[in-house]
Parts: sequence; structure tokens; C-alpha cells
Amino acid sequence: MADPHTASTQSLPTVEHQPGVAAMPPWKVGELPEAPTFQWRRIAAFIGPGIVMASAAVGGGEWLTGPMNTAKYGAAIFWLATISILIQAIYNVEISRYALYTGEPIFTGKFRIPPSPWFWVIAYLLLDFGSFLPYLASNAAIPLGAMVLGRIPESTNTAITVMGMTDKQFLQVLSLIIFISVFLPLLFGGKIYNTMKALMTFKLFAVFGFLLFLAVFFSTAETWKEIGSGFFKFGTVPTYAAEDTNANGKRDEKESPHLTNTDNIFCALQEGRPLRKLDWTLLGFLAAMAALAGNGGLTNTPVSNYTRDQGWGMGGHVGAIPSIVGGHEITLSHEGCVFAVTEASLPRWKRWLKHVRREQWCLWAPACFVGLALPSLLSVQFIPRGQVPADKWQVAAMTANGVSDAVEARWGASMGGLFWNLTLFCGFLVLATSAASTADGVLRRWVDVFWTASPRLRKWDTRDIGKLYFGVLVVFVVMGSLMLWFVKGDHLLVFSTMMYNYALGFSCLHTLAVNTLLLPRELRPGWIPRAGLLLGTVFFLTIAVITTYAEWEKIKSGWLALLSIFGL
Repeated sequence: MADPHTASTQSLPTVEHQPGVAAMPPWKVGELPEAPTFQWRRIAAFIGPGIVMASAAVGGGEWLTGPMNTAKYGAAIFWLATISILIQAIYNVEISRYALYTGEPIFTGKFRIPPSPWFWVIAYLLLDFGSFLPYLASNAAIPLGAMVLGRIPESTNTAITVMGMTDKQFLQVLSLIIFISVFLPLLFGGKIYNTMKALMTFKLFAVFGFLLFLAVFFSTAETWKEIGSGFFKFGTVPTYAAEDTNANGKRDEKESPHLTNTDNIFCALQEGRPLRKLDWTLLGFLAAMAALAGNGGLTNTPVSNYTRDQGWGMGGHVGAIPSIVGGHEITLSHEGCVFAVTEASLPRWKRWLKHVRREQWCLWAPACFVGLALPSLLSVQFIPRGQVPADKWQVAAMTANGVSDAVEARWGASMGGLFWNLTLFCGFLVLATSAASTADGVLRRWVDVFWTASPRLRKWDTRDIGKLYFGVLVVFVVMGSLMLWFVKGDHLLVFSTMMYNYALGFSCLHTLAVNTLLLPRELRPGWIPRAGLLLGTVFFLTIAVITTYAEWEKIKSGWLALLSIFGL
């Protein structure tokens, strides 16, 4: 097996009959290495892209939209997340399937499909626009600002409160500092993937450890039951309570305390009664939860990049993306490398595919469910049902006060203050590191495509991929900084996740096309993953269309704010 740090395909022969468009460079042909044999005593050696993506999955959707939705509706709407995570697990395996065969990330494979690479450049720049919006850095400023100020900041505050700035201005400055800082880990450490793997592993254990501590010592069996059962209450939708006569999202005084603000479509049909009036108040956050449960949008695509950078499958022949500092000996070939399907290689291929499936279904998917359940458990346990902050910019820190009160009641005021800060720091760690992984995902999918698709860049030395990565990084930082200053954080969240649903829905269909048109017949997906990708197309596009309709005014104002940045 070639060294994935310095691998090169220059000496390998070129494939004779290249599928896809002629504008993309033909693959090289090499030998598929043997997949590692799984052993529990060497478990660390079998953890690869799944640990990075599992940690990234505990991000904006889990920390922002989960608690926001459960604070108002409880956990009964988690079935949306269940469908989303299961579909994304299938999607992750399928994009890794392409990377195992070609040593290329799935994004490059999409550009091999007709009509032309530049057609897909334009299409995916539009679909990927949500990933360019730095909503994670904007929301990470809330818990960090609260720790600095000693209180939850308000975006509507016009009084001068700190360093000659209002709360809003202070948060904007913090968000810019966070946004720029998250790129520092991407500049050091040799291979960028190794840096991301170390950062995300630390985040996963730190966040899960803190949340599990709170769950064990301060939650109740009823809370665990509500959270766990919510993932299976399919068909439950947010509604106004039966006696909410003024439709303000709150029960009238005369209402029974047992009435809830959710209803189930299947129960209504079975009982022969009409469904209660739907509540569209937090539709944007519900759609965001569906989009971000797991990873969401095109933020899943780095799974295939990381599969390549881990050296799995044919990735060992290709190389990896290096950092600017400490990565001068790491190279990345301009073209992918495939293997001939023979009686000897096919069993090895099946073992590689099993290797990827094991990591996705045994590590990534469970981490996604736990990553959504634990932050939401805080809101169910510590926040009175129906209490939603009027200023949605505060959602990143909304559980801190509830945690503090519970700890103070048991262990005293000093411990309550400590846990208030620990909860805020946990939120900051979740959001800031997720901003780093999201940024790295955007950068690497576009850098990989340009590195392969551009005839001019194909003339560059294979050791210069880091320079291209750094150049795109600078452009990304400038664009994101402008958006942070002019667009409000909760608007960035809703708009980003709406685009995520469009992008992931279309990407499911496009991935199916890539794996059925470019891969040899023996390596193509079976009917179960094909059905899963088609279901994902329908599911995510449907949510995207509904959200666009319900949130049109907010989306329009967000577009106007973005256009004003460029003087349009």
C-alpha cells in the first residue's frame, strides 16, 4: 500500500475507456490494497473519517435547533431527525464507495457527469451557498460573550455596555474574531485531516463527557423516556393547542394543563378527527433541525475526502491535502486512481466497503442520535415547556440559566455559577469547532474539484496543493467576515439550513447517478442504498420547499442584506 502522505500516480498506466466527460483527466490504474482486519485491541487504528464527522455532527443543528424546538414542542418532533440521520448514513457510505474505488472525493466525481464541469460549478456554487454563510461563528459569539459579560447578551441592546460598544456590536466583533480564529488549525500540522481528527476527537469526548454528567446527576427517567421515544413518534407535527383561541402559541388560561402543542397525523386519521391547526412559528428551526441532524447539506461530502486522506481503498495511491505550515512533503495527485475488477480484487473491495459501513453505522450514526439527544435533554429538563427566547439570537446560551439554577439548588450558588460558565463554554466549543469543520469542508471540496478540473491547475506541481487551499481560504475569510457584520445570526441560520436541504436533496440524486454511471457494474450500489438516496431526494427537497414558502419574508430580507454587502 502506497504512503498516503507522498503517494503519486505519475508512474501508473491510464485507464483505457474513461467514463464521464472528456474535460476531466482520465484515471490511473493501480492495485487495490488489502483492507485491515478488524480487531478490538487495535480499535483506534480503525477509526477514521467517522470520528471527525461524528464530532462535526454535534454542532449547530444539535446545539441550536434541537433545544430550541424541544423547549417549545418537546422531543416528539425528533422523528424528523431520525429520518434525516438514517438517510445521511446511507449517503455517507455511498460517497465513500466512490472514494474507495477512485481515490477521488465524491464532489470531483459529480463533475465527471455530463454536461460539463463548468455547468456543475455554477449549479453547486448556488447549492453550496448556505455553507458559505458563517452562522456557526455568529452563534458561537453568544456563549463566549455571555462568559465575558457575566450575563446573556441581547442583540437588540442599544446601550453602551462594554468597551464603548453595544451588545450587538460586541457580539459582531466576537463573531469576527471566532470566525478568523477557526482557520488557524487548518494552517498547521502537516496533513490537514490529521489536525481536524485531533481537534474533533477532543471536542467529542469533552462535550459528551460534560453533557453525560448533567444527564446522569440532574435529569429524570421521564426526561430520558421523552427524548428516547421522540425519535420514533413519526407523524407528530407542531400545532396550536386545542384551546389556543388567539393562536399566539400559548394555551389560554382556561385550558387543561394536559393539552399539548403537537398532534400526530396518523392518530388523527385513525381517530377520524381533523388535525389541529399547524403552528408555523418555528418552522425554520424545525427545518434546520432536519437539515443539520447528522451533518447536513454538502457538509457530509468531506466523508469522501477524509476517506481519501486516510489512505483507505485507492486513496493510498493519491495523497492528501497538506497544511501551509509543516506539510511541504505531502502531495496530492491531480487525477484519481482505480483498480481492475477481478476475482482477486473483488473480495478486497467488499472488505473495504464493510470497513466503511461499520464506521458509519456503528460510530457516526449513534453519535448523531446522542449528539442531538444530550443538548435537547438540557432544554427538556431545565427549561419550562413553551419558553422560547423572544430574541432567537440568544438560543446558543438558552440552557445555561436553567442548568445553573438546578445545580445551585443542590450544590450552592458557587457551583451554580461554575456550571453556568461550563454550559456556556460547552456551547462555545461545539459551535466554534463545528465552524472549523464546516469551513474545512467547503474549502476542500472546492479545492479538490479545481485541482482536478482546471487544466491550468493540473500543470502545478503536486506539492503545491496547499497553496491553492490557502488562497481559497483567504477568499472565504473575506466573504464570511462581510456577512457576519451585515446579517443577523438567526437569519444566517435559517437561510443556511434552507439551502442545506436543497443541496442535500439534490446531492443524493447526483450521487446515485455518479455511482451507477461511473463505477463498474460489480461495484455499484444495491437496491437498498438506491432507495435510500431516492428517499433522501424527496425528503430534503420537500422540507426545503415548505421552508421557503413559510419563511419567505425572512429569506427575502436576508437576501437583501447579502446583496447590500456588494452594493447591489
